[in-house]
Amino acid sequence: MNGPANSNPNPTRRVGWVMGLLAWFAFAGLMVLAFQEQLDNLLNPNRQIESVHTAEAIEITLQPSRGGHYLLNGTINGQSVTFMLDTGATQVAIPASIAEDLGLQRGNPVQVRTANGIVTAYQTELNTVGLGDIELDGVAAQILPGYDSDAILLGMSALDRLDWRREGQELTLRFRR
Repeated sequence: MNGPANSNPNPTRRVGWVMGLLAWFAFAGLMVLAFQEQLDNLLNPNRQIESVHTAEAIEITLQPSRGGHYLLNGTINGQSVTFMLDTGATQVAIPASIAEDLGLQRGNPVQVRTANGIVTAYQTELNTVGLGDIELDGVAAQILPGYDSDAILLGMSALDRLDWRREGQELTLRFRR
């Protein structure tokens, strides 16, 4: 005995519904891809840094992120990293996971005061720190095991070697030759 005629849904209708759903997912994915660069620029507007060369100096000008921080892409020992400028940090502060990726060696342990209290960090020295065309040699840094971030704090061990000024929202870093 056959059941009611409506017990078997129309297979064509089901396929159409699934195709419509897949089309919406594809559209959403395309929108994310289309706007990803704009989203990235809100988080770090200094992914591509232009260096201005004069007879006396090299300058880079930074824009603040949406959160008001100055983030920029740069290098440590020739490897790409993201920095966040931090004038309150005595030295360049590197999360342990990033230090491991960079192949940095932990030196002497030191106690440092952070926003989360006193922690043990490890001294290290960076052969080079690159900010656009600015290259700093022999920069003191600390590896922080408990610091979980994708950005390295660019502290005063690097910033002290530069002149910097802020005009409006722009921050200009200047390296004298």
